[in-house]
Amino acid sequence: MRELLVKYKLVIRFIVTFLAVYGVLTIGYHLYLSLSSGSKFYPDYMTNLVARQTNTLLNSIGYDTNILPHPHEPSMKVIINGKFVARVIEGCNAVSIIILFLSFVVAFAGKFKTTFLYCFAGSIVIYAFNLIRIVILSAGLYHYPWRREILHNVIFPMIIYGTVFVLWMVWVNRFSKSVKSNA
Repeated sequence: MRELLVKYKLVIRFIVTFLAVYGVLTIGYHLYLSLSSGSKFYPDYMTNLVARQTNTLLNSIGYDTNILPHPHEPSMKVIINGKFVARVIEGCNAVSIIILFLSFVVAFAGKFKTTFLYCFAGSIVIYAFNLIRIVILSAGLYHYPWRREILHNVIFPMIIYGTVFVLWMVWVNRFSKSVKSNA
């Protein structure tokens, strides 16, 4: 048993670190969500911020866009030219994806400063790609509502998860000391 623990020490450390960071961040995020109910930023600050930024970006590229709180569920309605095209829900704000990204990077930690800066920069990249994804998806749903399933369930998840995967690969291959020390 001891031999297996020694042999797979790095794998075990990765799994334990990943699960610990993921657990702490997820619990913190759920605590944040539970404290957000009833705030002036409906349904929560991050989801509201993503919806407002989506509105700003769509308006800046020529769409007459408004956002409104959904009356029957915790989401923001995206309305283009008077047509309800999409909802921005809590799962659209990229926080859960950023938590997953951060957990992986910390589990493959490099130097503290490098890890911190990569986590910060990667989170911004993921947030920005997610925002662009929602803008393109909203415009796509306005023009091609019959393509809803493929746009929402296939193409745009590939964009956001593909971005995370590329960021992970860059981290592991360029910055992580765990991989470099085993090479």
